[in-house]
Parts: sequence; structure tokens; C-alpha cells
Amino acid sequence: MAAARRKPLQIRQVGSLLLLWCVSVGGAATIRYSVAEEMESGSFVANVAKDLGLEVGKLAERGARLVAEGNKLHFRLHRKTGDLFVKEKLDREALCGKADPCVLHFEIVLAEPLQSFRVEVRVFDINDNAPVFLNKEPLLKIPESTPLGSRFPLQSAQDLDVGLNGLQNYTLSANPYFHLHTRFRSHGPKYAELVLDNPLDREEQPEVNLTITAVDGGSPPKSGTANIRVLVLDVNDHVPQFSRLVYRAQVPENSDNGSLVVVVTATDLDEGTNKQITYSLAENPEAVLQTFLVDSQTGEVRLRGPLDFETIETYDIDIQATDGGGLSAHSKVLVEVVDVNDNPPEVTVSSVSSPLPEDSPLQTVVALFTIRDRDVRVGGKVTCFLREDLPFVVKHTFRNSYSLVTHRSLDREDVSSYNITLVAMDTGPPNLSTETVIEVLISDINDNPPIFQEDSYILTVRENNSPAVFIGKVHADDLDVGENAQVTYSLLPPKSGDLSVFAYISINSDNGKLYALRTMDYEAIQDFQFVVKATDGGFLSLSSQVTVRVVVLDDNDNRPMILYPLQNGSLPCNDLVPRSAEAGYLVTKVVAVDGDSGQNSWLSYHLLKATDLGLFSVQRQNGEIRTLRQISERDPMIQKLIILVQDHGQPALSTTASLNILLVDGFSEPYLQFQDPSKHSRKVNPTTKYLVISLAVLSFLFLVSVTVIFVIHLYQKIKHRDKLTIQEHFYDDCNFPNNLVQGRGNGSLPQPCPYDMCSATGTGNSEFRFLKRFMPNFPFPHATGEVKTEDDPSLPPNSNRNRPRGSEGHARIDDDYM
Repeated sequence: MAAARRKPLQIRQVGSLLLLWCVSVGGAATIRYSVAEEMESGSFVANVAKDLGLEVGKLAERGARLVAEGNKLHFRLHRKTGDLFVKEKLDREALCGKADPCVLHFEIVLAEPLQSFRVEVRVFDINDNAPVFLNKEPLLKIPESTPLGSRFPLQSAQDLDVGLNGLQNYTLSANPYFHLHTRFRSHGPKYAELVLDNPLDREEQPEVNLTITAVDGGSPPKSGTANIRVLVLDVNDHVPQFSRLVYRAQVPENSDNGSLVVVVTATDLDEGTNKQITYSLAENPEAVLQTFLVDSQTGEVRLRGPLDFETIETYDIDIQATDGGGLSAHSKVLVEVVDVNDNPPEVTVSSVSSPLPEDSPLQTVVALFTIRDRDVRVGGKVTCFLREDLPFVVKHTFRNSYSLVTHRSLDREDVSSYNITLVAMDTGPPNLSTETVIEVLISDINDNPPIFQEDSYILTVRENNSPAVFIGKVHADDLDVGENAQVTYSLLPPKSGDLSVFAYISINSDNGKLYALRTMDYEAIQDFQFVVKATDGGFLSLSSQVTVRVVVLDDNDNRPMILYPLQNGSLPCNDLVPRSAEAGYLVTKVVAVDGDSGQNSWLSYHLLKATDLGLFSVQRQNGEIRTLRQISERDPMIQKLIILVQDHGQPALSTTASLNILLVDGFSEPYLQFQDPSKHSRKVNPTTKYLVISLAVLSFLFLVSVTVIFVIHLYQKIKHRDKLTIQEHFYDDCNFPNNLVQGRGNGSLPQPCPYDMCSATGTGNSEFRFLKRFMPNFPFPHATGEVKTEDDPSLPPNSNRNRPRGSEGHARIDDDYM
């Protein structure tokens, strides 16, 4: 029968070790697996990817990892295949003790997007531990007068296995005095009692040796034994009696060692030493012996070790009272541990997204974490919040899982990192809390353009500078970091399209230093401006612009130029001064200009040389030449002056002007050109020679042009007169009126009209029709055939009556007819 019962038990045990998984109620996925303890390291548990509905390789792509709720992770995940393996050999007794079921919790965290899945692995017990008696040779003292049916509790055997693999039964070796009765505790292992079947006789057998065997329910079963010595005592008529069969007490779990739990009392009706009672803890589990102690004289039960409601909620203590004669009685003390809020919440962070881009949208998951409070009955409700006002908020996801998400926009330029303090607080009393700091770095994006230090720049460069000289620098700062803050500089072409500025200025793209490419000339350009563009190195680059104005500083590089008197290099300028001029007479004024500006263009005039230094003076400021005294007859007629014109530059530049002044008696005299004899020997200025040649060539071309135009005009006039002569012949041959033709007495035409010969531009037909149309308007011969002679008064008064007839019988048109 025992073998028949054990076989179905083995089948059920093997079936319970099959791997299972399911989805928990409440909407959040929880994967559950089952494994047997003592599985070797590397043993296959399950394929997580298949159970999560993910393709092979997705776990590796999303960076899957295991996060244990406790301090140690007992499994490992192969991310490429999704297989879950045992990391090290599992010992259910070491992991969970007597707790059944034994469940290990951890999470599978995936990134991109951030997800977590709760996994529960139940570790099934195998029969790897045999029952063990802590006291291998217990001693019982039983009076010989003990009535039949008396019971004597024995120590419990300890079996670390649970369930069917735990302690199931006790057996006793064959003997004539006792049999074994197995009893159950409300909390704790089974224990056995010896039941007296036959009376003891100390004189016949003072000691009885028994063997007790504890058997578990494993397959095959395991057992442990202990040898019991029973000493038969002399008669003691009464056994101690407890005031209660069961004592009950409640003790807070935070009670100190030595705290009183309960006081047990027992009495004995015997006298003398048989009445003296001592108290002791009978055969109790090890947990009871480590936690409680009893005063052997007073019966006070006190704490010996700490209590933990979360580990053991109740204790079943067996108290033994023994009198002086060796008789004993037993009573139970049921101790209920009262839960107090002595465990702060435990925060386990499973994943943190750091660094976090500063442009992350709202509700972006930053971290995942779980909160567990070991206090279940008190303070079990936990609230989680942030200690400071930060752009994050705690969001409850499911059960004891939470997420930290963004609540407001982030700006790395304001805050580059956050130390987020999570506060998990239970409801107490008293309120206990746990603070966990999560550091989140904010990564930069290109959201800030470069900003120039000034709104505009004004740089100066002195003219006549060396090419490629450094003239200044522009600088722009970018609040971003890394490549987003790397600024490059460039010149922008003007809106007008004039690219000449690029011939003057160059910029270093790395540091914004500006260089003048060519030598500047203040007289050609005083200032110019251009636009510098600063561009950062971001993926979507941002830029800003600034206007730079370059002012060219004048250098004294131009000598004064004399405008008057004109210095043509051949003849000096002559001025006339009457000899009657008084002192202070304004002779002339030297006019000069300087191409420079400012102090470099301030001019002063000085009389450098003169025929008579005491006759003339030059005003320093305006160059006016005046007489110092009245001119006398002794003064030479020709006065030669050399005027020095000097600017105020550093160093000063100057030029001279020559002037001849002629002293004359009056302005009625003709102007006398004076030529310096010293100039006669000089050669003619090449410029003057070229000018004379140019004027001669131009004059020649002008004459040729006039001649050609005249010839063309004459040719056209002659051609026009030829046309008029042809028309004259035409009219004469056709006998046009106005007595232009002399008639004959017979009244007939002297010769026929040669119509065909008179046709110059058309056919004879056309000309004939033309003549016929106009012929009726003129007088024709009478019917008698006569024509009017030159004496006819009807002729026009201006007609040429006496005009001779040509040899060919033709008449010419008069100039008046024309």
C-alpha cells in the first residue's frame, strides 16, 4: 500500500516541475516559470522572447537585461536566443527556508522604448534533506507509578524540505511498554508522543531504550533516528498541574530583548522536594529556542532574540513543568507577533535613461523603479513623490511599479544635470520613508544660434598697411556644447552683388580674425562695411550675422598739390604788380590742397626764397602774398619767389611753387611775357610735345571730314540738275504752252513729238497718258492752223518772247520756271 501511494505522489511531483507561464490579472504582463531546486548552473528554464511574443534578436537590439528585486540575481539571459538559464545551483531551503511556495522575483527591462516585464520563478522542493533530531539521545524520567495512557512528548525532528518532502511520520522500535502517537502543531513540524501501554517496574527494568525514526514523504523517502533512554523513577504520586492548558500572548515585533511575554504557573500536590517545580522549554523548534527563554523558577517567558512579523507571525511554545520527583507536565504558549511599521519602503531602480536629450517630449520615460514595503498590515500603503520642484513627475504604472517621466520642457543651457530625489513614504504610524537619488544628465541639441559679443563692430586700419595684416577680431558664443558650439565664420556677399569687398578682407573661419588682403589707400576709400556670418556645427546648423565697419585711418602719404599758381614745368607763372602799390598790397594767393585728411591736410605757407626777402611776405595760414613796403624805383622789375607749402603730418611733407612778379608802371602796358633765361636751355616737356602732335592730327582729320562732306553735297546737287534738264527736254518736244516754242506760219508743229525718246523713267505710254491729261489746260493752235506769235497780247508778260530756237528744235526751261 505504501508503495502504491508513493507512485502517484512521484507522478504529481514530476508534473509540478514542468515549466509554466501565464499572464497576471490586472493588465500588466507577469511571466511565471517553475523550476526544481538543485538544478545545475546553465540549466535551461524557458525562452523568454517566445513568451513575450518578440522575434529572435529583438532582445539584443533593445538591450534586454535582468534586474533582481533582491540583492542577488539567480538567472541569466541569453539575449541573442532569448533563452533563460540558471546562473547557479538553486537551494530552495537557503532561498526561502520553510516558506512555501518559494518564489523568486525579477524584471526584464527593455529599452527603445523603455519597457519592463515582471517575472516570477517558483522553485519547487525536491527531497534533498532527511529529517534530523537535534538531540540524538533524549532522556526521559518516568515514575514507575505512572498510570497507563500517560503521554510523554518527544522532540520534533527537523526537516528542511517542505510539503510532501517534509516530515510525514514517526515510527518507534518494538517494545512492551510504549507505542507512538503522532500529533500536529498549529505552526511547526509534527511531533510524537510516547504513550504508556503497560506499567513500569523499576525493580524489574530500571531503564528502557527505544529508537524513534522520523520519515519524510519523498521518493525515495529519507529518515532520521534518535535513541531514547527512559529511566524508571521511584514513585511520585502527583504530577505538576498548569493553571492553563494554553497561554496566549501578543508581542509587538519591535520589542526589546528581555521583554516579558507571559508568565506560566504550575502547582504540585506533593510535598517536599517533589513539590518543587522547575520550568523549561521542552522539545521546541530551533526558532523558538533562539527567540524565547523561560525562567526556571518563576515561569516567566521572555524574549531572547528579535521578532520579525514579516518572517514569523506566530510561535507555538511548549512549556514543561517538572517537580522534584521528576514528574512533569506540559502546557502551550501561543505567541502572536504584532506587526508594527518598522520597515521603510524599499526602492529598486531597474532602468534609467541618461543622458536625456533636452528636446525630449513631455511624458518621456526617464526611469523605471519598484517600491516594496515589508510591512503589510500597517503602513503598507506607500506614496512616492519628488522632494524638489523639478521638470519630472512620478507616475504609477501598475501594482508596485512606477515610472519617472518628464513633466516640463528641458533646457540643457539652464540645467545640464539633475539629481532627482525620490521619496517613498508609507502611511505609518510612524511614517517611514526612503530617499533614492537618480542622476539624469541632459544631452545637448542644437537649439541656440551663435551670438556675437557686440551688435556691430568698428575696426580701424591705417592706410599703406602691409598685405595680410591683422586688423581685428569678431567673436560669437554658442550656449550649446560639443559640435553644436563649434562656430565657423564667413563673409557674406553684399546684397548689391558687389564682391569687391572680398578683395580687401579675409576672415579666419576658425577664430574670426580679420585680415586686410591689400594695402589700403585712404584717398581712394575711407571706410567700407561687410557682414560676417557665424555658423555653428550642429546637424541643423544655426547662424547669426553682424555688420563690421572698417575705417581706414589716414597716413601722411600725399604732398601738398599747388593749384595756383599753375606749375606746368616749362614757364613760371607771372603776376603784375604796379609800382605804385602800397605796403600790404595783395599781390596774389597761393592755393594748394592736400589729399590727406585731418591734421595731415592742414597746410602752412612759407616764403622759401625771394629776390628781395624784404619786399614780399606770405600769410602762413592762407597763402596770401602781400607787399611788406612800398615799391621803389630801385627794385628790380622781375621778382622771383619760391613758396614752400607744408602739411602738419608726421613726418611733414612739403612742395614748392615758383612765381615771377613783374613790377610795372601801369596795367595799360601790354602784358609782357617773361621767360626765365635759365629755362631756354631746357628741353621741351614731352607732355607738351604730345599735346601739340595730338592737336595737329585732330585738325587734319577735321579738314579731311569737311572736304569729304562738301564733295558729297556737290555730287548730289549736280545729279539733281541733270534730272531737271531731262524734264526740260521733255516739255520742249511736246510743245508745252507759254510760247516756249517758236511757231511757223503754216500752224503746224515743226517736227513730231518724240514721246519714246522723252521717256526717262517710265514707258512712252505712261508719259503719253500723262501729257494728254494736262494738254487741255494749255492753248492750242486754231482751226486755221495758225499759232499766236510773240506779238500776241495774250502771252504772259514774263514770257521770254525773243528766246532763240536751238539747232535741234528743243527749248529749255527758264530758271524762273523752275
